[in-house]
Amino acid sequence: MQDRKLDGIVLRTQGLGKQVSSPEGQLTILDDVDLEIRAGESVALVGPSGAGKTTLLALLAGLDQPSRGQVWLCGEDLTTLDEDGRARLRGRRVGFVFQSFHLVPSLTALENVMLPLELAGRADAAVRAREVLDAVGLTSRLSHYPKQLSGGEKQRVAIARAFVTRPEVLFADEPTGNLDTASGERVADLLFGLNRQARTTLVLVTHERDLARRCDRVIEIVAGRLVT
Repeated sequence: MQDRKLDGIVLRTQGLGKQVSSPEGQLTILDDVDLEIRAGESVALVGPSGAGKTTLLALLAGLDQPSRGQVWLCGEDLTTLDEDGRARLRGRRVGFVFQSFHLVPSLTALENVMLPLELAGRADAAVRAREVLDAVGLTSRLSHYPKQLSGGEKQRVAIARAFVTRPEVLFADEPTGNLDTASGERVADLLFGLNRQARTTLVLVTHERDLARRCDRVIEIVAGRLVT
């Protein structure tokens, strides 16, 4: 494929499929998925449990490899890269927010947000992390460890960590799934607000239809195939 960033496409799949072995034989998780997502677009992946949403997210981000087909992320064919190559691409271009936060328990909120910048060798890691934590309303929690934070605060730290590298693409997997309604709404407002400011491409997996409707486009997955 030519560099599709030239025409605004930052994510593209062609004939994407994923199969895994099971006691009953080969199980098809995704089947012949063709998808294009443009720069700055927010897209929700919805569908019943087991439909393949999280698997598709993992393939788009290069966290998993397809059984067949191709994935292009920011103009690079992930299927031609080894694990280290995919990791380097993610480090430069991608941010993640997960349902279970994935914070490092032995690090403070500030240190968790600094981590991706330090891994990239950035000298301004502490300054930049403080700025983003201030933007998510956690200036008073910089020295707190994850166990000292509420669920909503943990997810705000995770969002700050995701945005601190100014990623081109942000992947969010059920970002409000572990939160109560009020905390979930605050986190969603923050996520979409920061995303608009940064003009990041957002790919969101969610069971929550109200959250999905806030995206520019909703794509439904049923039994491993796109239906909308």
